Amino acid sequence: MTDVSPAALDDVLSRTARRRTRVGLVSGGLGAYWPQFPGLLDRLRESARFVAGRFEEMGCEVVDAGFISDPQEAAKAAERLRAADCDIVVTFLTTYLTASMVLPIAQRAHAPVLAIDLQPTEAMDHPDTDTGKWLAYCGQCPLPEIANVFRRSGIPFRSVSGHLRDENAWQRIRRWIRAARVRGAMRHGRHGLMGHLYPGMLDVSTDMTLVSTQFGGHVEVLEFDDLRVRVAAVTDEATAERVALARTVFTLDGSVDEDDLAWAARVSVGLDRLVEDFGLDSLAYYHRGLEGEIHERLGAGMILGASLLTARGIPMAGEYELRTSLAMLIADTIGAGGSFTELQALNFRDRVVEMGHDGPAHLAISAKDPLLRGLGVYHGKRGWGVSVEFDVRHGPVTTFGIGQEADGTFTFIASEGEVVPGPLLEIGNTTSRVDFGFDPGEWTDAWSATGIGHHWTLCTGHRAKDLRAAADLLGVPFRTVDGPNDL
Repeated sequence: MTDVSPAALDDVLSRTARRRTRVGLVSGGLGAYWPQFPGLLDRLRESARFVAGRFEEMGCEVVDAGFISDPQEAAKAAERLRAADCDIVVTFLTTYLTASMVLPIAQRAHAPVLAIDLQPTEAMDHPDTDTGKWLAYCGQCPLPEIANVFRRSGIPFRSVSGHLRDENAWQRIRRWIRAARVRGAMRHGRHGLMGHLYPGMLDVSTDMTLVSTQFGGHVEVLEFDDLRVRVAAVTDEATAERVALARTVFTLDGSVDEDDLAWAARVSVGLDRLVEDFGLDSLAYYHRGLEGEIHERLGAGMILGASLLTARGIPMAGEYELRTSLAMLIADTIGAGGSFTELQALNFRDRVVEMGHDGPAHLAISAKDPLLRGLGVYHGKRGWGVSVEFDVRHGPVTTFGIGQEADGTFTFIASEGEVVPGPLLEIGNTTSRVDFGFDPGEWTDAWSATGIGHHWTLCTGHRAKDLRAAADLLGVPFRTVDGPNDL
């Protein structure tokens, strides 16, 4: 579940259920200690049970490979974790152990590894600490050893050091778990691509093979006819129920035509069936159409249904923006909402960047009840109908998009700012005023220079650290714009 959904939306829009994040856990220490210090192993195993419980509280599916004491047991644990297909493997260093007990896990588990060392309390009680009690506090001792061996083996190293009830440490661990959730969503995701490229938008063009090779998952190629036949099968009763839902979720402007609303509702029900039939986790779409024929009407009627699905955790992006629909899925997965966005104008008087889009929006992050406005024309597109208008919730936000390099490598690109109040466009667009803390023209230059396309997602909260961690687990570069010097 996203942590940004207003209660009112939760009451009427059921969130999609995603696969739980699968966390592999292996705890361990040096077996030579156990006969030397009776009671030490029992204490460390108790700590391991505590850690497993914290991951379960996060909603993770925990694959606990047990407590290891030597390289042979490590090899058995590695095999179990390899078969489990984990999103991340956590090695809990309860005391000193040798790198030979951790390396096979990192080599064979086929998942990113996070090393954690959480001592029992924030500090030892020195007068009451003998060697056996001290050994429960030295989980950090092997950390440099492991980091050195990982570097020499070409394995990415990640760690969190702290104590068992250290909320700062657990906050950092939760960041890696959110990143693992993103990795799972991408590896197992089914991403729809329906229609064709908006003519001339060269930056939007994305090689879907590279999506599967770099992120995992599957891109399902769809025709607008796949939607057409499902919309044709929608009953008047189902259409009326969807109109009633729209009246509950949205404020309707006086410009909304009842026939256009009914058509958008019918398309919305058809979209739901399309998503269900193809098992989609996201969808990017565009169709130009011609002279009011059915495909043009379908393309023009998508905004209501796409916005409702996006609010339920199945993001949809117009203009065939596959990379942005993926970015929206990532944003939603970490609980940041994520709404389809591009530059609209710069306000140098107020030092803000105005950004948003016509088309689908993430209703759960709206500053107030979203508005449906009737439009006689969609700028730059064919057709007419209803469109969504809102301002993202005021406060900290992050712009996030997926760029692509000359060699095909995807990149994560982010910039943190704040949505501030002020005058907004009233043209059926999602428009927000974002203050990045420096001149909006300089921000625009720095943002454009990162390799971002002209679309991205606007997320709630400052999420750069979460996105950096997700990029790390997915093995893609991360870039951020923090100030005017990022040119």
